[in-house]
Amino acid sequence: MSQKKGRVFSGARPTGRQHLGNYLGAIRNYVALQEDYECIYCIVDVHALTTLETTRDLRQNTYEMALDWLAAGIDPEKSIIFVQSNVPQVMELHTYLSMVTPLGKLTDLPTFKEKARQQPHNVNYGLVGYPVLMTADIVLYKANLVPVGLDQAPHIEFAREVVRSFNYRYNTQVLIEPEMKVTEVPKVLGIDGQQKMSKSLNNHIELAATPEETLQRVMQMVTDPQRVRRTDPGNPDVCNVFTMHKVFSKPEEIAMVNVECRRAGIGCVDCKRLLARNLNEHLAPFRERRAELAQNPETIWEILRQGAARARVIAEQTMQEVREAIGLP
Repeated sequence: MSQKKGRVFSGARPTGRQHLGNYLGAIRNYVALQEDYECIYCIVDVHALTTLETTRDLRQNTYEMALDWLAAGIDPEKSIIFVQSNVPQVMELHTYLSMVTPLGKLTDLPTFKEKARQQPHNVNYGLVGYPVLMTADIVLYKANLVPVGLDQAPHIEFAREVVRSFNYRYNTQVLIEPEMKVTEVPKVLGIDGQQKMSKSLNNHIELAATPEETLQRVMQMVTDPQRVRRTDPGNPDVCNVFTMHKVFSKPEEIAMVNVECRRAGIGCVDCKRLLARNLNEHLAPFRERRAELAQNPETIWEILRQGAARARVIAEQTMQEVREAIGLP
């Protein structure tokens, strides 16, 4: 992989088929970054174990996520794409980093407190150490850039603190403090128009849905709650359908909806149908590519295996330096 502007690392938990929130919030940015950066993208299946009570669907969810990433344009010739557990060095580095991380720092993190509230019956050791493993993911590959939204800044600062602690403890500069690459990550609301798009809330629209399924989901989208009748003027500024129009519709259509909705010149039903049409047109190449890739599932697994092999080369080089810095035989 040729050197570009820098090395980027990003990981995501295997949640299966991806939805519009995943696409707008991360995937399209992954695709764009690989043109200018050396990119390493990881499906973090070990992280998923901190909240899963059953791994029945873990393998299938990993496959479906990889399939969507590849269909969306992540190119294994340009980027490394792999599964976290296939590079065991990350667990070794996680152990060493945990030796320089105060327990109190981990239990004070807002993310830990939130997860502990969400799953009070399953506050496991891995959940507490999640940020340390996240740090290991990043620094194992000496990534100097991590694409995140501003809301993720505390996580990157935590990683930087761990790196400083490790380098100070062992009088080395072997680990690199990662920098944030701030990206505009929109908060994509679900079809309820209230909460963030999520599978667990069943308010999502899958990228791989059929055109008919997409239309059905779009028709369920909540619009301006003040607009009760067709003849009532609407307010696009508070309508999630209009928000989606601004992403997937042509400029002239966006302008038309913005004007006609306000004077009741277009109804919500027609507005939704227009969005569904444009959304399906936008996703048609993705769906075609996905269908082609899905004809040979072994190809997806082979891409992930090859990616892991490439990642292990980088990981082992880092670990040799880490072991030497620590003084391990």
